[in-house]
Amino acid sequence: MKRSRLITLLGSLCAVSTALATTYVRVEKDGTKTYSDRPIPGGQAIDLEPAQTYSAPSAGVSGDSGVRTEPPEAEFRYESCEITPPNDSTFTNPESVSISANTSPPLRAADVMAMTVDGQQANGPDARSHLMTPVNRGTHVVSITVRSQSGQVLCSSTASFHVQQPGLNSPARQQTAPPRPRPRG
Repeated sequence: MKRSRLITLLGSLCAVSTALATTYVRVEKDGTKTYSDRPIPGGQAIDLEPAQTYSAPSAGVSGDSGVRTEPPEAEFRYESCEITPPNDSTFTNPESVSISANTSPPLRAADVMAMTVDGQQANGPDARSHLMTPVNRGTHVVSITVRSQSGQVLCSSTASFHVQQPGLNSPARQQTAPPRPRPRG
């Protein structure tokens, strides 16, 4: 008796694990059933119902409220992040340089834009523009990063601009001396 129960139990486990395969059953003289995944003498093929499954409803779906919501963060990206002045711009003797950043589409209310100029944060944690004064000669690097509330980077961009300031001894800045008056005589 114990043996037939064991066979029945093992047969049931095989039936569950091979639900997509054909299963065979044979009823013994004492009424117990023997299951197999191979044809057995005196047995017949049976169709097993698929196992019952459960799919959880998607979170937050309670009908159309008529309110337009932003796309989930995982799906949202800005098309572009633009920095002004454009990359590789050159300025000669500027007193100041105006730097600004824009996104397309426009920056969402919950997102934060951070701007750095030469590695230093410009105008606080939510900077969209900066007036650089004084402007030292050389190359300057501007970077912007737009982050969501959760800290996910949604857009970033980097641009550099060059400042030329000729020195006092530069040939372009040297003036020619007026001719000396000749003595009359």
